[in-house]
Amino acid sequence: MSIVEARKVLEIEEQGLKAVRENIGEEFVRAVDLILACPSRLVITGIGKSGLIGQKISATLNSTGTPSFFLHPVEALHGDLGMVMASDVVIAISYSGETPELNGLLDSLKRRGNTIIAMTGGAHSTLAAAADVVLNIRVPREACPLGLAPTASTTATVAMGDALSVVLLNRRNFQAEDFRHNHPGGSLGQRLKVRVEEVMLTGGDVPAINDMEPAATAIKVLNEKNLGAVLVVDEAGIVRGIITDGDVRRLMAESVSIADCLAGKIMTRDPVTIGKDALAADALSIMQRHEITVLPIVDGEHRLVGILHLHELLGKGEFRFLL
Repeated sequence: MSIVEARKVLEIEEQGLKAVRENIGEEFVRAVDLILACPSRLVITGIGKSGLIGQKISATLNSTGTPSFFLHPVEALHGDLGMVMASDVVIAISYSGETPELNGLLDSLKRRGNTIIAMTGGAHSTLAAAADVVLNIRVPREACPLGLAPTASTTATVAMGDALSVVLLNRRNFQAEDFRHNHPGGSLGQRLKVRVEEVMLTGGDVPAINDMEPAATAIKVLNEKNLGAVLVVDEAGIVRGIITDGDVRRLMAESVSIADCLAGKIMTRDPVTIGKDALAADALSIMQRHEITVLPIVDGEHRLVGILHLHELLGKGEFRFLL
């Protein structure tokens, strides 16, 4: 019974997220443009569970390149409003849009000249009427059987905050190195501070073959090493190309007889590489930019010295330090 109930809760919350996703439109674009044009900071405000979610949204925004802070509506009316500048953009969160403590703050914000983005399920509420932009987070129903405890609606609010954060991150061209500067104490921050040579695979762990070997050997090494790619080098150990799982599938779809090919004939030439002294953060940025999961590591002569897989950076399996 408990399992059935739990699955039902998640089903209702999925329905809520679907509704919010389908309602995203030009208002979302306007909100993003307003935040990007803001010369100062983004202020997040809300009370109760909306306030707790607002704090989470603010934290995510800060770590992904959008300066923000959380303002408690009641404390704001008792002096903390002094933290708000006229140029700040305010995101006010209330599912009903009729939260007295929050709406009591709206007049003061409007008089200061602040732009207000409402995050609410109440399209015709007091909050929506006062806002410059309304982000609709209305869900069909709450997962709470009484319809009282915020459940699906709070999930929708968190998700809308994540959507804003990620879109803003992309619009700002925020990179892994920027994340590392903002997040030096976290586990990911620690991973990205190390150099490539500290986390790369070397020696027998590197899937590499000679460019004159049969393509069938590449498939064998692909299966053995299970990294999704094989590096192709010449007799001097210089990286000449790469063969990925995708390359093999594409050739098979085109009915190419791999058995009749040499590795050098089917490889993608001149793959993206990086030096062993580079920061892991730089390697991750390259992987993101080129949408790849493996990166050959080369020396100054472009000779192969190792390989870096995305899992080594993001923590799947054992993350190895040389320190």
